[in-house]
Amino acid sequence: MADTPGALDGIRVADFSRVLAGPLATMILGDLGADVIKIERPGSGDDTRGWGPPWSASGDASYYLSVNRNKRSVALDLKDPDDLAVARTIALRADVVIENFRPGVMDRARLDHETLSAEKPALVSCRIAGIGRGDVAGYDFLAQAMGGLMSITGDTDGEPRKIGVALVDVMTGLHAAIGVLAALRHRDRTGEGQLVEVDLLSTTLFALANQASNWLTAGAIAERMGNRHPSIAPYEMLRASDGAFVVAVGNDEQFATFCDVLGVTELAADERFTTNAARVTNREPLVEALERALATESAAEWIGRLGARGIPCGMVNKVDQAFELARQVGLEPVVSVRGVDTVANPLAFSKTPATYRRPPPALGEHDAEVRTEAE
Repeated sequence: MADTPGALDGIRVADFSRVLAGPLATMILGDLGADVIKIERPGSGDDTRGWGPPWSASGDASYYLSVNRNKRSVALDLKDPDDLAVARTIALRADVVIENFRPGVMDRARLDHETLSAEKPALVSCRIAGIGRGDVAGYDFLAQAMGGLMSITGDTDGEPRKIGVALVDVMTGLHAAIGVLAALRHRDRTGEGQLVEVDLLSTTLFALANQASNWLTAGAIAERMGNRHPSIAPYEMLRASDGAFVVAVGNDEQFATFCDVLGVTELAADERFTTNAARVTNREPLVEALERALATESAAEWIGRLGARGIPCGMVNKVDQAFELARQVGLEPVVSVRGVDTVANPLAFSKTPATYRRPPPALGEHDAEVRTEAE
């Protein structure tokens, strides 16, 4: 697979980003075949190189390893005139420049899109910002809090909770990659580059999806509901005899089948529960009735019976169990590149599959070759 040309074979990316959103975007581009040059600070490199524990067997931070495969690393001090000249050459010879510095850093280094595109009009630049386009630090935790996501996450009577992974950073990285691909398509069609901008706050608001629409169209401000859904029922965790499991009943037909499996067909005919809207309105008596029926068997038994009838349901898996499940359903969730295990790219292509050519690089590992190329 490593020898298969990717969809972005021949595209070069100058990656000035660090931490998560930017490196995830450039790793995706690298997986798709692009040559990604990661420009890092001498001495310390990407912040995530020090974000441990945990550490891999080789002593690398697991966090860093998660989003930096398929890249070459060069250590450059952008305050040093000679290093800055190398960085500028790398940028001008690239198809794409990606960065997530605070406002003004790239401008002062004359690595901003306006300056670079004056010399190379076909250049695509991507700027990843924090809370809007001002100078508020761009950390995922802040975006989850300030963007409304934490206000709807957690138990009804508990405090707001962040999601257990830096999901806003992840989504911002995905949007950055999408934006770059669209800009490259435009460049290929017209010869014209452009600046792509995405920020954590806009991404958070966009990701609120139906909750944002509830506010915009109906004036409904979402509150924390634990594992319940504001507009669907039953779509939550329900208790069986030995513990809870997840049920996602998305329509009236599924609900009738669900009740049939549980042996409570009368609930499907009860006017309080015949439609989804009615079930949402009468959620408490619905859940009480369902859990009385579920209490007669174990969660595993119900999952087997319900699954056999096409009802979406399952256990709340830990991370190791989730990977094992992926293998059981025919996926290959892990790829190993020179002994470094990382999560496989979820995209599947019939002609240009993702490739895994390089493990996450050591700091400055490719200094010599990248500097030679920039001469």
